[in-house]
Amino acid sequence: MVVFPRAKINLGLRITARRDDGYHDIETFFLPLPFTDALEFVVNDRKGQKDKLVITGIDPGGNPGDNLVLKAAEKLRRIHSFPSLKIHLHKAIPAGAGLGGGSADAAYMLRGLNRLFALNISCEELRSIALELGSDCPFFIEARASYATGRGEKMTLTSKEILKNYYMVLLNPGINVSTKEAYQNCKPSKPEESLLQIIETLPPEKWKSKVVNDFEDNVFSKYPLIGKIRQDLYEAGAVFSLMSGSGSSVYGIFKSRHAIPDKLKKHLIWQGSLQ
Repeated sequence: MVVFPRAKINLGLRITARRDDGYHDIETFFLPLPFTDALEFVVNDRKGQKDKLVITGIDPGGNPGDNLVLKAAEKLRRIHSFPSLKIHLHKAIPAGAGLGGGSADAAYMLRGLNRLFALNISCEELRSIALELGSDCPFFIEARASYATGRGEKMTLTSKEILKNYYMVLLNPGINVSTKEAYQNCKPSKPEESLLQIIETLPPEKWKSKVVNDFEDNVFSKYPLIGKIRQDLYEAGAVFSLMSGSGSSVYGIFKSRHAIPDKLKKHLIWQGSLQ
């Protein structure tokens, strides 16, 4: 079976509270992108062996044995029995980029195994399993535009076609930002306006002063290049630009297909219309 885990961006990200369990409550809007990894898995014909993972494409970093794809298979196997696997993960979504690449890979592994072995696990149960792998993993079980609260697992699907007829440019400077460190430096606060209402009622041209990412100030202070990229996108004509997640990717939203300055082209990882 072959599946294509999709990247996501955050349209705004507010840190609303520190939790007693060590996590944080957030408010964000997840939007899936047509920018994917490729994940293939088949039954291992050598019985009795462990799952075997081969990774190609860009380097995801870390120990391959700790990859979330393997952890997803291991976690599901504790509940349902299925054979060992040969897995090929081709990475296009950069790691530590605020795009949820690793979480998407894990969630799509759960989804794919559910289909391949006809396990009949509900979406709700899959999301519960995914949450044990990472806070944004549950989103990728359906990968549909969603307003999220809690750790990111409490989701409300939107019926509005967000960013229809707009054009997006996605840039990444190759900086791996630690999500753990980003959370340690944040100062939680309660937003005055609901992000859901802002996103669903106002056009992107009016988001600049209302849709914010609480990670940006600290990340831009440590990595000025990321903040400079955001400013350059505005100067290039973007109607809205923001860092995604805890960084380091930055997206720019344009009213139509747009040529970006040469100085930004080296950071370009995806561009296109969303609908």
